[in-house]
Amino acid sequence: MQKKTADPISSWFIAAEELGECIGIRFGRVPPGATEPEWIFLRHADFDGVGGFAEILRRRGAELRRLPHIKHPASRSLLSILRTFPKYLMPRRRVKWGPLDRGPEVKAGSQPPVAVAWHVFDEPTTTQIRRVCRKGGFTVNSFLLKHLTKAIRSFLEEESSVIPWMIPVNMRGKVTREKDTANHTSYVAVKVRSYETVCDIHRNIYSALGRREHWANWYAYQLARFITPRMQKYLIVKEKVMSQWNLGAFSNLGDWDPEKKIKQPGCEGGWLFCPPVLRCQWVGAGCVKFQNRLSLTIQAHPDLTTNPAVPKAWLHSWIKEIDMDLVSVLSEPVAISPLDRVE
Repeated sequence: MQKKTADPISSWFIAAEELGECIGIRFGRVPPGATEPEWIFLRHADFDGVGGFAEILRRRGAELRRLPHIKHPASRSLLSILRTFPKYLMPRRRVKWGPLDRGPEVKAGSQPPVAVAWHVFDEPTTTQIRRVCRKGGFTVNSFLLKHLTKAIRSFLEEESSVIPWMIPVNMRGKVTREKDTANHTSYVAVKVRSYETVCDIHRNIYSALGRREHWANWYAYQLARFITPRMQKYLIVKEKVMSQWNLGAFSNLGDWDPEKKIKQPGCEGGWLFCPPVLRCQWVGAGCVKFQNRLSLTIQAHPDLTTNPAVPKAWLHSWIKEIDMDLVSVLSEPVAISPLDRVE
């Protein structure tokens, strides 16, 4: 039986919050027939994405006995942190953006980002995306990351830039917390090059998992037990809290209730999810599949832009890239539903 441990990850988010960052995980529900989402925010100090979504559904009466577990078989390895540690010491290399409408200046802090866009695919299109991924031998995660990265490129100063992403990894099934909704998240850091295919990205992600980089970063989080809050803030400000500087975080909450057993009021409709954004990680992109409908959500840190038109342009480019791939593989266009809005 696995030993339940306290949550040292939460202290990192508390430190970021005290530095003026909004650490709210963004969730949203689009009720049937509605055109605007109901936004819900849960502090990342209290939940991770999977735990937060489960908490929301449970509060509304849904019965969720077992939350999604990690599927990759890599076992614990303390040696992994020795191999990964030098990355934390390397210089941070930022990717430069091209001209962006920065929008009106707002003070970053407890208020959620105002530059956010979202989209909910219908069931047939979601099925098409899954068919393309199965046919290609890669995950939906890799497929979406490839097209997200390509969509973002045209907004950068150099479109051929190597784009670094942080990809959260759900550690449930390997570690246990006091609550199943608490932070069970580590991550792998990947870099996407302009010439790489979906298969290349898929291999790169699984190579990082095979090297147990998620375990290395998991153990790095645990250092919170041995350093002061002041030191944590210093590492965040100096951008040394991650193994690399990331353009953003891309997180997939996975597949929820495909058999449509959850019928409680307040649970029906399309669901949205997006990870927080930070000064050291400007873009947050998230997806979740609920009752066989995939959604995409993307937001920008206020220091990058407060103009909702910017993430809206990213989103439309993202959908267009997905559309083109579906057309080429299945000869069936993506149906862009009216549920495509900007908040």
